[in-house]
Amino acid sequence: MATFHLGFGKGSLPVTLPDEKILEVIEGRPVQPVTDVRAAVQDALRRPIGAPPLAEVVNPGDRVAIIASDVTRAWLKQDRFLPVLLDELNGAGVPDKDIFLVVALGAHRRHSEAEHVATYGREVVSRIRILQSYALDEEEFVYVGTTSRGVRACLNRHVVGADKVILTGGIVYHSMAGFGGGRKGIVPGIASYQTIQANHTFCLHEEIGKGTSPYCDSGKLAGNPMHEDLMEIAAMLNPAFLLNAIMTAEGRFARFVAGHWRAAWEEGCRAVEAIFGVPVKGKADLVIASAGGYPKDINLYQGTKAQDNAMLACKDDGVVILVLECPDIAEPPDFSDWFEYQSLYDRELALRQAFTVPGFVALKCGEYVRRTPNIVVTLPENRDFIAKTGMIPAASLAEALAIAEEKLGRKDYTITIMPHGANTVPIIK
Repeated sequence: MATFHLGFGKGSLPVTLPDEKILEVIEGRPVQPVTDVRAAVQDALRRPIGAPPLAEVVNPGDRVAIIASDVTRAWLKQDRFLPVLLDELNGAGVPDKDIFLVVALGAHRRHSEAEHVATYGREVVSRIRILQSYALDEEEFVYVGTTSRGVRACLNRHVVGADKVILTGGIVYHSMAGFGGGRKGIVPGIASYQTIQANHTFCLHEEIGKGTSPYCDSGKLAGNPMHEDLMEIAAMLNPAFLLNAIMTAEGRFARFVAGHWRAAWEEGCRAVEAIFGVPVKGKADLVIASAGGYPKDINLYQGTKAQDNAMLACKDDGVVILVLECPDIAEPPDFSDWFEYQSLYDRELALRQAFTVPGFVALKCGEYVRRTPNIVVTLPENRDFIAKTGMIPAASLAEALAIAEEKLGRKDYTITIMPHGANTVPIIK
């Protein structure tokens, strides 16, 4: 017998299983975190990928725009690396007065001044001008071209008007675009609402009523229409340089990549895959996945990242058990409200009218449940909400295992365990 301790909020839940049933235990590769952030960022900027060093890319007299992620990406710890970037620009002859930062809000709400400080640090806020790119401010965007798929690309006029543009951000697996970071700082980051909507609808099936696109998924770039459209728009802007961070599962810096906006980002994607992509022998009948505990299971919206990955490891006729405490089960409302729709078809039609990422996640959650029973071990007070999503609530792992065995209808099933399901992506060999 083997015992596993699965993260549940700030604690854990034990589960003991027969050795012979265990097909895989999916864990990311251990990685040594960066110990000297300043030195690591400097090294990336001075020895970039696919481009000359930053000091040779910018010139005295250039007006430099830095595209930076908003407060919803607080895990990026941008206050640790943005000052190093500013110092390098100064050293290349570009003073702070010629540098401005553009908050890549996309359609997220505007920052307060306090959120500027919380996101970028007091030093950055005191040194350079900060502008916000809010997708619904129509007069703030200019047309730069139309993609081969017919998307009119309208980008923030301040960025388009800069002499040099530097993309910053972080690279993670992304359930729609394959990977985050890189070009996503442009769309949705500094794009108009219409451009964002047009690009994001590629995540829906070409045929109305068929839900999400099978080509937009975690780790998938080739043939992913959303990603390919993003790359075309990025090429229209053609940023002069990129600096992206890659994090460890524990939220520390694993690596920085810098250089050409495409080449450096692609190298970063390979680094993410090397850390978090886990080759597995095959799919299991039963997958038991924890998001990894708090804060990854603070609500169901965060917990669906573990669901995405667990589904990749599960047979279509199998069962998934998710271990998610979810003390704030219904947060945020722009996710939980989507479960008020009576059918997936209605949910899909509403999403086609006004696409939102939480709505897409809710639609995908519904598709998973229609395909494979999903049982959620959670707090007792979450039972009604979990049931509304179509998933099956359970108060303990023992109860969940009993339900799973009943659904499978046999005792000779295989099990895959995912202790850090929100971060680890199974890759079938």
